Amino acid sequence: VIVIQTYYRRWHAKVVVDNLKRQKMLRLQWEAQEELRKIREKEEWMKLDYYRRHNPQTKEDFELLYNALELWRQEELALINQSFTGAERKAALCELLEKETQIIASIGRHRYIAYTANQEASIQAFLDKLWRTFDGKIIEMDTQFTIRARELQNIYNCIVLKNISQDERLDVLLTLKHTVKEHECKLTQEILELIDREVDLMMRGVKHENLEGLRKRIATLFFHYIKTPLFNPEVARHLKVPQDPLKFYKKIYFCLSCQLYLPATEFAVSSTSHHIYRCRHCINLDNETRKRESCLKYKCLLQRLYYSEADYEDDSKIAFLMQLQDIQYLTENIWASQSVLSAWNDLNDLVMVRWDKSLEWSPWNCILLTKDEGTAHLKLKSVEEGYEPLFIHKIKHKHFLAKNYFSQIPVLASFLLGDGEVDEIRKKHQSEPTSKIIDIHRPSP
Repeated sequence: VIVIQTYYRRWHAKVVVDNLKRQKMLRLQWEAQEELRKIREKEEWMKLDYYRRHNPQTKEDFELLYNALELWRQEELALINQSFTGAERKAALCELLEKETQIIASIGRHRYIAYTANQEASIQAFLDKLWRTFDGKIIEMDTQFTIRARELQNIYNCIVLKNISQDERLDVLLTLKHTVKEHECKLTQEILELIDREVDLMMRGVKHENLEGLRKRIATLFFHYIKTPLFNPEVARHLKVPQDPLKFYKKIYFCLSCQLYLPATEFAVSSTSHHIYRCRHCINLDNETRKRESCLKYKCLLQRLYYSEADYEDDSKIAFLMQLQDIQYLTENIWASQSVLSAWNDLNDLVMVRWDKSLEWSPWNCILLTKDEGTAHLKLKSVEEGYEPLFIHKIKHKHFLAKNYFSQIPVLASFLLGDGEVDEIRKKHQSEPTSKIIDIHRPSP
């Protein structure tokens, strides 16, 4: 019996050891794969960042360029202050200013090229708009308005064609002339005059290269013709500005910077804003000339938050009320732009997940962690089991700071306070009825 027990224990020990070795091997393989995945993601991000800096196309790309320019300028300025004094320092500062001016001019040229390319793409995208269902599928529906819109689109595509024969160009111009003659106004009259001018120049044997400016002008005016609901009723559904002035009454705001009245969509309003001062364009222009900050990482962090909350499907609302300024304040001032566990400060690797996953996300129910830490955190059954009381107290303190800051917002305060308290806050922030479109409040000095 003793011999049998000895052999059994030996066999059992070998099985246990083999299982442990296999689990260790699988663990090491998983860690190696995760390490390779992180390296690949980092390399892809660096390649994308490099490509965006050398081939800027979007507003975020140019933000990266201006941010890199500001970092370079600060480094050069610090080096000049350490190395030179007096007249030499002034000369070095003048040289630095000249280099900065040349770089800004180069960025401006790239922006003009990108604007030209994006303008053509936006025109085609505007002309190609179709009916879409809630699940993204395309439905083509022919009505008298859609047929008219398709005809105008085909004419525009023919107008912008290049390398066609003279006879084909004349046929296109003749079709265009018959189309715009249906309506008499200043726009159509100008188009007809330009068509006659081009036909006359073509008959005189003018080269195609010398007619490009005239043809571009005809295409631009005809595009304005297409965007006019009087000539193309279908386009009214896709215009940003509604044709009925009553629809955007009380939604026009005054920009204190550019002194223009603009629709509400042109203003970036934070969740903590009580008044509207400057439009998006003025804010971006001020950022390019002064701070030159790049908010791309915060935009990615906000997008990750949106996606993670959409997966819960529990009718959470507060996360989708957060704007870029809010997530930036929450990250920098509350969480110090780093993981609260590992102090990792690369925003590309951080996520803002729920502290208590049974409750919906809010500034007072979140925690900033790395992606791996966030995945492990969401697997916890309760925070009391996974963290020490001192750490929980630290997180609660941050939640208290966030609650004090964001509870000033009437929209978010409804999730914090009772109905009676919400009514008091709503009355406090309601504007008095007035016959004016907007009541302008200038910022305090």
